[in-house]
Amino acid sequence: MGKRRAGRELLRSLSKKQKKHLREFGEEHPFYDKVSGRPEETQICELSDDSDKSSKESDSETEVEQVSGYHKLLATLKTSPESESEEEEDESESEEAEESEAEMGSEGSQETGEAEEGIEDKNDVPEEEEATDTAEQTLSQEQADGTDTSCDPRHGVIEEFTDVKHESEFSLETNFMEEESGDCSADRRDSSSSQALPEDPFKQHMDKELEEKEIEKMSTLPKTSTQSQWPRLGQVVFYSALEKQKTFKADKEFDVKQLHLHKPLESTWPKVNKQFLSAADKPTDSSFTPLQRELFCIMNSYRDLFYPERKALTNGEEIRRAYCLHALNHVLKANAQVLSNNARRRDRKPGTDTDDHRDQGLTRPKVLMIVPFRECALRIVHIFISLLEVNDKKKIDVSNKKRFKGEYGSDPEEKPPNLKRPEDYEAVFAGNIDDHFRIGVAILQKSMRLYAPFYSSDIIIASPLGIRTVIGAEGEKKRDFDFLSSIEILIIDQADIYLMQNWEHVLHLMKHINLLPLDSHGVDFSRVRMLNLNNWSKYYRQTLLFSALQDPQINSVFNKHCFNYMGQVAIRNVPLTGSISHVVVQLPHVFRRLEADSVTSVIDGRFQFFIDKVLPEYRDAIMSHTLIYIPSYFDYVRLRNYFKKEDLNFTHICEYTKKAAVCRARRFFLKGEKQFLLFTERFHFYKRYTIKGIRNLIFYELPTYSHFYSEICNMLKATDSGVDATWTCTVLYSKYDAQKLAAVVGIDRTAQMLQSKKNVHLFVTGEND
Repeated sequence: MGKRRAGRELLRSLSKKQKKHLREFGEEHPFYDKVSGRPEETQICELSDDSDKSSKESDSETEVEQVSGYHKLLATLKTSPESESEEEEDESESEEAEESEAEMGSEGSQETGEAEEGIEDKNDVPEEEEATDTAEQTLSQEQADGTDTSCDPRHGVIEEFTDVKHESEFSLETNFMEEESGDCSADRRDSSSSQALPEDPFKQHMDKELEEKEIEKMSTLPKTSTQSQWPRLGQVVFYSALEKQKTFKADKEFDVKQLHLHKPLESTWPKVNKQFLSAADKPTDSSFTPLQRELFCIMNSYRDLFYPERKALTNGEEIRRAYCLHALNHVLKANAQVLSNNARRRDRKPGTDTDDHRDQGLTRPKVLMIVPFRECALRIVHIFISLLEVNDKKKIDVSNKKRFKGEYGSDPEEKPPNLKRPEDYEAVFAGNIDDHFRIGVAILQKSMRLYAPFYSSDIIIASPLGIRTVIGAEGEKKRDFDFLSSIEILIIDQADIYLMQNWEHVLHLMKHINLLPLDSHGVDFSRVRMLNLNNWSKYYRQTLLFSALQDPQINSVFNKHCFNYMGQVAIRNVPLTGSISHVVVQLPHVFRRLEADSVTSVIDGRFQFFIDKVLPEYRDAIMSHTLIYIPSYFDYVRLRNYFKKEDLNFTHICEYTKKAAVCRARRFFLKGEKQFLLFTERFHFYKRYTIKGIRNLIFYELPTYSHFYSEICNMLKATDSGVDATWTCTVLYSKYDAQKLAAVVGIDRTAQMLQSKKNVHLFVTGEND
């Protein structure tokens, strides 16, 4: 009793700032470590190394952490029924505040300051109850659920839940194949019918033993390429560094059994994919659309794939279902192989060789899925559940499903009903658009475990930011990337959105995937495949990359970070007509080419060309209402500083501008009080505001998304000023902008503009016939 009383007195003695810091960060602030009126009697507890682990490390551990001195202090508190009810109310209030703040933060604005002030007001409760309830809540959750904590960019620190209760149920090492599941018989059926059907692509790919000569060949020799024309995908290019790979075509008709789908997927896939099948598809194949059929043939061959025509509004969901089927099929086969070998090892005679049971990687995670928002993760998990449930009577057991829906779902009433945005915007930003998350998923026979620790997971679903905060940076003490060592399938969906978020996170991930782990993590090395022990995992990893556009940065990841020995497949269709054809206003478009010797020099070259050749023409007061569209934030900062230095009459809007400042800038620009408006592409991506009052347009660089070009040009019709004849549009481009230029004006005009001796080209849109 004395210890409990001392703990309560210690909490009462904390100041309001100390309690707020304790509630948010789980520890006292080091600056305010003087908590007693008599410093000489203050006891200092030395925390063990294990107790200070963040979720980056503890996500992966299956053992119970040692109890720290801080946890012992919390354990002295007595939980009362009254405090529990207050605790639930406080928790619900804080969750609501965090959700509203996440909405504002994920849109790319800097309005978090106002939201944080609101949170402080909400949490302004009596001091004793607040600190006691928070401490009791932390202890009870950690004891019951194995809660970890990790950094959150929106609110400092949040509690990240990790399920440790179901560890033994989902352990691959201690479970065996269930006879009634049919997986054993399925294996026997596959082996007996191997003469009739081709070999399972999974076994063919994973059992292939490469030689050191082949590894050296892939590392040094350039890739050879061959082209093929497919009915739905169009221009398909095959790349390979080994012997010339044979091109293949997707069969117009194929039996589902030829795909070697795992047993439950054969029956559930047609039901899950039913909504995308039209009457025209049914005569040829009852379970795949033409696009899915061709994409899945490439996926199932375990080649890398780059598909740059994924549109959220049209084919996004059918592509998502196709790669979910492939990922789940891979995991089920890999786990079935481990479980069946467990049974063989159990029944084997003593002294027999066990080297033929190498069926695992150095760590358990096999599939990593990178998606931009929580809504995407929610849809993926729902597809997994639908694919595993054979019928309504045979529901699979999903651990922590309710919690998952609460954290990854969204309330339809939260979205303002009066906002009008383009359809593609509504499709991309549907549901919960928080971009900081990660979740482990374990699948074992008829059960699924959400929030599994990473080292006990089969599939990891994360955003680039979520995975980046776990990996950490060089020099940081708390970082972990061992769980990425044995990834066999990497899926990067909607890669174009990461260009609008932070592309560095994607590059950071690619540098840390398939490296040898720093710790063994309790692996049985007698079960580890030789390819993993030889550090050849990256040559077996399949990468599936989906994007809405062709971009040099995305192409670079596919070309420089994909080493699959099976080769790569890229879809390379060229745009015949550009987005300029969707401009409806009568407007002259002047394209001005700037010369640059290299990609690195084009940045400075563009800036000098702009201030020397373009800007002087617009300095005159007659050329007012000039909007300058800038895709790169760094170019925006450079131009803003130059405009300030030259004392030009301008205003500016970027993704970090506060809402009030945006309103002022739009009003000044509309009334003509400011001559120039600097406008960033990321702001347009996240907001899609219509800017009124534009008379002159300057594209400092071609837009990343081609349809943004027509959207910005069509904003000129938003102002009825009767001065249509004075509208102008100037576009800067170089030979390194060939892909973006083709998406705007079409491939034929692009070739002429890049090869022409003239540096200026004029297009006129909206002319009356």
